[in-house]
Amino acid sequence: MQKKLIALAVASVASGAAFAQTNVTMYGIADAGYIYSSGDAAFGVPGTNKFSGIQSGLLSGSRLGFRGEEALGNGLKAVFTLEYSLNIDNNSGVGSTGGLNARQQFVGLAGSFGQVALGRQYSPGYMATVNNDPAGGALFEPQSYMTNQAGNTITPNSPARWDNALTYTSPNWGGFTGKAIYSFGENSSCTTVNPVPPPATVTVTTLNDNCVSTSDNGRWALGGNFAYGAFNVDAVYQVRQKVMPVGVVSNSLLWGDDINEWYIGGSFDLKFVKLMASYQDQNDKNRINNDNSTWSLGAVVPLGNAAIHLAWAQTDFDQGLVDGKSNGAMIAGTYAFSKRTTAYAGYVWNKNDNDSLGLGPVGGVGAPGETNNTFLAGIRHSF
Repeated sequence: MQKKLIALAVASVASGAAFAQTNVTMYGIADAGYIYSSGDAAFGVPGTNKFSGIQSGLLSGSRLGFRGEEALGNGLKAVFTLEYSLNIDNNSGVGSTGGLNARQQFVGLAGSFGQVALGRQYSPGYMATVNNDPAGGALFEPQSYMTNQAGNTITPNSPARWDNALTYTSPNWGGFTGKAIYSFGENSSCTTVNPVPPPATVTVTTLNDNCVSTSDNGRWALGGNFAYGAFNVDAVYQVRQKVMPVGVVSNSLLWGDDINEWYIGGSFDLKFVKLMASYQDQNDKNRINNDNSTWSLGAVVPLGNAAIHLAWAQTDFDQGLVDGKSNGAMIAGTYAFSKRTTAYAGYVWNKNDNDSLGLGPVGGVGAPGETNNTFLAGIRHSF
């Protein structure tokens, strides 16, 4: 009798746990490839910049994630996502020194009203650029690496993932979905540490009239997507408020103003080819004046289990001394062995003006005034 009661109690606990957590999914991507990139050193500097090696996440970032939901009744449910970056080319990733390398970490509520969530999340600029990118935001796609290296947050890369964020995502209203996000800067410093001149070895902490506001480094954005049949369009507006980089004093004359960005992109699927285009602009009101704009064109040509991906992009800088252009072109091929396993290969050409930044698919290879060429091949498995 006692054994039966114990068994019943265990079954009851297990049943309660199963009911409370109705759905938990573990998922991920393992992606790695070989990449070779070469280009001349900076204008006027002899030599060649080169990279040759294995790199993780060329087509899609390698990751390990968990997502789940719990039904709360009346159509309401609790949701969560915990997703972490993996660098499968070396010994780094989840739990490595320096943090968990989180891509997303959030919890929220969802229902007929849409979804409200809190934590590290994508800004609208992330999915907008992915939707209209012929390589789905791959690291080697020109629009992707150009906007990332130019210092934009409307990009399919880490700068579009925001900490301390509160988001609202609307339901799908006849093909339209909207998203709003606010990322808290969470600054509260109102003191300045003043070292006393030698021979003293102490410091004096005093009140600073120009103390850091709690809105410094806050961010907000609005985005909308309309998808109907073969047609898709995305529009985004993002603002970084009173930008104060880490380590910069609060009364710096170079910082403390907003950086505004906007983006519009679209695609049209003709079945035999999918066409894509986008334009975006960044207006930096700080003295550093990192103004730039990027436009891109792309196409995907399906060939059964294979596809050809074509892209062209140009970033135009307007920063005073840095007011040139960078141009990039990509041709890549993918072959789906199955729904989960895809092989890929590609070539990327990039040309930087003398008075531009040194952009390129591989960091450290691109340089102002030079042209670089990149070849790559790899495999991606999703689970």
